[in-house]
Amino acid sequence: MIKVVLLGSGNVAYHLALAMKSTNNVELVQRYSRKNSNAQLFDSSIPHTTDLHEIKSADIYILAIKDEAIATVCRSLEHIKGLLVHTSGAMELNVLDSRFRRGVLYPVQSLSIDQKIDLKDVPFAIETETIEDQELLQKLATELSHHVFELDSAKREKLHVAAVFANNFSNFMFTCTEDICKEHEIPFEILRPLILETGRKVQYLQPMDAQTGPARRHDQDVIEKHLNQLKGQQKEIYKLLSLAISNAYKRE
Repeated sequence: MIKVVLLGSGNVAYHLALAMKSTNNVELVQRYSRKNSNAQLFDSSIPHTTDLHEIKSADIYILAIKDEAIATVCRSLEHIKGLLVHTSGAMELNVLDSRFRRGVLYPVQSLSIDQKIDLKDVPFAIETETIEDQELLQKLATELSHHVFELDSAKREKLHVAAVFANNFSNFMFTCTEDICKEHEIPFEILRPLILETGRKVQYLQPMDAQTGPARRHDQDVIEKHLNQLKGQQKEIYKLLSLAISNAYKRE
C-alpha cells in the first residue's frame, strides 16, 4: 500500500484525490490546503490540515499547488522523509529543494473541478532522481493511469509548450469563433460538430495530413476576402496563422 499526502485544493488536487480514493493500493492518509478551499468537494473521510507542520508520515507527498507556491511550501516541509513530487508541466524537478527525495507527477490534461474525467485515460509524465524512487512513483502513476511516460525536465518543458498549443491556443481560437458568431447573430451550435470532427481526425491522422482550408490550398483570393471581413486582433491572428500554414505546405 502506497501512503500519500496530497497538498492542494484546486483542479489537479481534486481529480487526484478522486482517483486515489478509487484504487486498491493507494492510501490517501491526509490532505493539506492553506485555507481548506473547496472542502465540500473533497471526501470528508480524508484527514485534513491547514498546518504544514502537522503533515503526516507518507511514502509520497504530492504538491498539487500553483507553480509560484512550490518553493515556499517546500521550506515548511523539512521534517518529511518520503518522496516529494510536484505536478507542474512547466517547472523543473530542481524547483524542489535538493535536501528532499524529489520527483514530478505531471498529468497531461486540462483539468477542471466541474468537469468529470477518468484519470485512467490521462497520460502522466513522471521523473525522479533514483531507481528506487522511479519504481515507487511508477507504481503510483500506474495505479492512476494506463498511460505513464518517463520524461526528464527538459523534455517535459517542451511537452508543456506543445500542450499550450494543443489546448490553450486552440481553445482561444474557439473563443474567436464564438465572438464572430455573436457579432453576426449566428448560432455557435452550428460549429460544434466541426470542432468535434477536428479533434477526432487527429486521433487517427497526422495533423499535417488533416489540415484543410484556404491557406493549405494557397487560395489567396479567399484569404483576402476573409481578411476584409475582419479587423483588429482577429485580422492579425488570421493573417499570421494563414501565413504559417501556407509556408508549412510550400513543399507540396
